[in-house]
Amino acid sequence: MPKYLIEASYSAEGAKGIMKRGGTARRAEVQKMVESLGGRLDAFYFVFGENDVHVILDLPENLTAAAISLAVMSTGAARTKTTVLLTPEEIDQAVKRPVDYEPPAIAAGN
Repeated sequence: MPKYLIEASYSAEGAKGIMKRGGTARRAEVQKMVESLGGRLDAFYFVFGENDVHVILDLPENLTAAAISLAVMSTGAARTKTTVLLTPEEIDQAVKRPVDYEPPAIAAGN
């Protein structure tokens, strides 16, 4: 299953929810949501800095990741950024895949 890194930043309302119910309740809710979609919660961490949470999920495919992102952001409680994670083995496969590409500078006759 593909892995995804979700970086989330809570709005003021989202932060109030965390303060009211706590971090373990938030993790449990995310885990329940992900498992109901056929995925698995790999990691859930609260972090300092620009984001408030980093989550790593195993999901069936990109459509599931998009559905989660839309559902979360539509509440207004958090802003998310989703990054597809690739294993070193997947990169090994990618570098072996032939790609017919010509850079723009060469194509323009420069």
